Amino acid sequence: MLATLRRGDGAPEAEARSLGEECPAEFFGVVIEALADSFQPVEAAAYERLMREWIPEAPQISPVLPARVETVYVLSRVTLGSDIKITSGILNALKNRFPESRIVLVGGRKTAELFAADARIEHMEANYPRTGPVSARLEFAHHLRGRLEGPNRIVVDPDSRMTQLGLIPACEPEHYFHFPSRTADADSTDDLSRIARRWFRQQFGESNTAQWSYIAPQPVDIASSKPWAAVSLGVGGNDTKRVNGDFEARLIRALAERYATVWVDRGAGGEEARRVTAAVDASGLADRVRYWEGSFAGFASVISQSDLYVGYDSAGQHAAAASGVQQITVFAGAPSRRFEQRWAPYGAGKQVMIRADGDEPETVYAALLGCLPPALNFS
Repeated sequence: MLATLRRGDGAPEAEARSLGEECPAEFFGVVIEALADSFQPVEAAAYERLMREWIPEAPQISPVLPARVETVYVLSRVTLGSDIKITSGILNALKNRFPESRIVLVGGRKTAELFAADARIEHMEANYPRTGPVSARLEFAHHLRGRLEGPNRIVVDPDSRMTQLGLIPACEPEHYFHFPSRTADADSTDDLSRIARRWFRQQFGESNTAQWSYIAPQPVDIASSKPWAAVSLGVGGNDTKRVNGDFEARLIRALAERYATVWVDRGAGGEEARRVTAAVDASGLADRVRYWEGSFAGFASVISQSDLYVGYDSAGQHAAAASGVQQITVFAGAPSRRFEQRWAPYGAGKQVMIRADGDEPETVYAALLGCLPPALNFS
C-alpha cells in the first residue's frame, strides 16, 4: 500500500486516510517526504492528490499587495536548515522591500533564535506538531490562520509544513503569497536560494539585498585560539548521510592538525553525542577539541566566526553559507541528484561539496584531505 500511495496513482481514499490517521510517522516519513523531496512536478501533483483526501481544493486566486502593508507575517518552514536557506532570504528581502512594515516570523523558538539580534524581526510563537495524525496537523493550520490578524497585512509562505506546503492558505488568498519550492523553475538546476530569490522578484519587485540568506543569532563570545574550524557530524537520525568506518575520527584529527581549535557540536545529546565524543577520543587529538553543547543558534554563531566549517548535509552548512564562511560539505544519502542541486549551500564563502554515495571511506577521506591546508607545526 505504501508504494501505491507514494506513486499517487489512484489509491482508495480509505487507505490514504487510514494511513495518515493511524500511522502518521510512516505516512509523512515514507510517503509524503519522498514525494516532496523529489522536486518533480509529477510527484508534487501526487502529493497534492493524497492531501486532497483531507483538504478540499480551493479556487486559485492570484495575490495582490494592499496599497499599504502594515504587517508581513512570514511562516517558518519548521526545519532550521531550510529556514536559513530559504526563509531567511525572504525575511532579508522583505526588510528592504517594506522598510516601514512590521516583519513577523511565525514559528518555533529555535528558528526565532537564529534572528534574535535583528531588531527588525519580531517573533510569533507557533509550534507545528511534528508528530500526530494528519487531522491534528490540519487543525493547527486552521488555528494559525485565526492568529494572523491585523489591517493591511500579508502572509508569505515559503512552502511551510505549517500549511501542508501551501494547501491551506494562512489568510484570504488575495493576500497570501506562497513560494512553491517543489515545482518552481522545474527545469532549472539551480539551488533553492536562487530560485526563491527569483520568485521574490516576480512577486514583490527587486529586493535590493546584496546577499540573500543570513543569520543574526545573539553572538557567542569565544575565547579560544585561532584559527579554528567548526564541525557538525549530526545527521538528524538519518544514518545514510554518514560515512562509515573511522572516517569521523580521521576527519577530526586532520582538522586538529591544521587548526589551533576544533569546535565540535555535540547536538541534542543521546546517541549522536556519544558517537561524536567517541570520534573525538579516537582522533588522538582531543586536547585541541572544544565541544558545543548549547542551542543551534549559539553554534551558528560559532560557525560564523570560524575559518572553516565541515559537516554532513545539515543546517550547519547553510549557517556557514549565510555567514560567508568557507565550508566543506560531505553529501551522502541524497534521494536524487535534483535533491542535491536544490539543497546545495549558497553564499559568499568558498564551498566544496564532496559526494560520498557509494564511495569507500578511504576515498572520501582522501578527497577531504585534498581540500584542507597543510598541517601546522604546533611544537
